[in-house]
Amino acid sequence: MNTQANTPSASTFIPSFKWVFSKPSRALAFGMGSGLAPFAPGTAGTLWAWAAFLVGEYFLSTEAWLWTIGIGIALGCWICGQVSEELGKKDFGGIVWDEVVAFWLVLAFIMPASLWVQIVAFSLFRFFDAVKPGPIGMIDRHFKQLEDSDNSTPSSFGLKLWRGFGIIADDLAAAFFTLIALTLLHIGLSYIL
Repeated sequence: MNTQANTPSASTFIPSFKWVFSKPSRALAFGMGSGLAPFAPGTAGTLWAWAAFLVGEYFLSTEAWLWTIGIGIALGCWICGQVSEELGKKDFGGIVWDEVVAFWLVLAFIMPASLWVQIVAFSLFRFFDAVKPGPIGMIDRHFKQLEDSDNSTPSSFGLKLWRGFGIIADDLAAAFFTLIALTLLHIGLSYIL
């Protein structure tokens, strides 16, 4: 049986709302539909993550958030890898679970914070995730090399996990650099003000 016949080609397939919500893994990978945004799906996914975090703050402690993020990263490796496989093994732009968990991590470390600090955090995270300067770009390019592998056969479970980790890794690096930049801004402003 040819399993690839049932897999859409990533270069031609445009996921629909129905396709995304036909499986829980797809719905999560696409940030509950935010990844379907026709323009800047990563930004839409990050905005969804921000809104979800603000709602979740009423129900979850910081410790519970850190557990949720940790589980989200671990589970996200499989989710992103599996949905990527279904889309033809590409780091499809609509897969935004990586932005979601990475921005949750930023928010977990800075909250409670004023709206202005949250806006700066959002802007820095989007900058680091989109531009991918320095080590973030190196991480991204390293994992993109997987895309040059043979796509004619279904990937093993381990390869799906590794591909999913590759999708998430550069966003975690963007979160790390966002937290460093926020810390440096805070220190710098404390000397000025």
